[in-house]
Amino acid sequence: MPNSHDYLCSAKRTFNLEAQAVEHLSSLLDENFSNSCQALLECKGRVIVIGMGKSGHIGNKIAATFASTGTPAFFVHPAEASHGDMGMITHNDVVLALSNSGEASEIKAILPLIKRMSIPLISITSNPQSSLAKMADFSLNTDVQTEACPLNLAPTSSTTAQLALGDALAIAVLEAKGFNADDFAFSHPGGSLGRKLLLKVEDIMHKGESIPKVASNTLLTRALVEVTQKHLGMTTIVDSNDKLLGIFTDGDLRRALDTNLDLKTAIINDVMTIDATTVAANALAAQALLVMQQKGISQLVIVDENNCPIGALNMQDMLLAGVL
Repeated sequence: MPNSHDYLCSAKRTFNLEAQAVEHLSSLLDENFSNSCQALLECKGRVIVIGMGKSGHIGNKIAATFASTGTPAFFVHPAEASHGDMGMITHNDVVLALSNSGEASEIKAILPLIKRMSIPLISITSNPQSSLAKMADFSLNTDVQTEACPLNLAPTSSTTAQLALGDALAIAVLEAKGFNADDFAFSHPGGSLGRKLLLKVEDIMHKGESIPKVASNTLLTRALVEVTQKHLGMTTIVDSNDKLLGIFTDGDLRRALDTNLDLKTAIINDVMTIDATTVAANALAAQALLVMQQKGISQLVIVDENNCPIGALNMQDMLLAGVL
């Protein structure tokens, strides 16, 4: 039975061969790549990705990448296309066909139909002289001499090259469109990244009666009751016009205990922290979290344009919202 050293050598050989296959792609790029990107950018419909076998699996991922980066796309199985799914392709679409050999019979069977629709056909194949490459409007070459498979049979280096080329197309079009983080978040609302890019402070902050708030002349003992009742580990201190004067946190309490202050008679104005860190309600929750981390604080006060508290949150709120 092979020892662990043999496994490591096999893995490293695979990495090296697949890395070489991807690196080789740069030397194969020509005007066909630029023309393909332009056709994808100008597509009024969807990008239809087709492929058989392992190329089909790669095609599924490429379609998903396009869709998540602002280019509507989906995968159509070429065999199913011959039995009705051709109806999913419209005259506004662009077809991206993957086949390492360029001779997959299921793809060749529908090429005449695609050509009759007069829509752009982009091929990804390692054989520029193949039937698929010759019928394509733009042919992209993924020439791979050696598969990572020691038998040089199982698609490994070739599928890695296909995937990398598909990513290159998607990213080039993404950049040309000016696709930004907000656009990406709109396509990923359910994931943690989407939450970080879409969720705003106003979506998770405590508001109304839930905001801990006392006047500046409030006794420290009464302020502690407010801290306890509101469960945020702090209270805001406001003036008679409800403008923020400061904040009192658990840390301020610990510092007060280290002094000779009479806690029973002290007022909150004597122990509060002035110049409290604040954010606006429309700030991204992720930005607010960054502020908290940079300042080394666990609570934030949200104020309006008049510096009046309209919300409050702590690190636990960030955690519960999935921002942290």
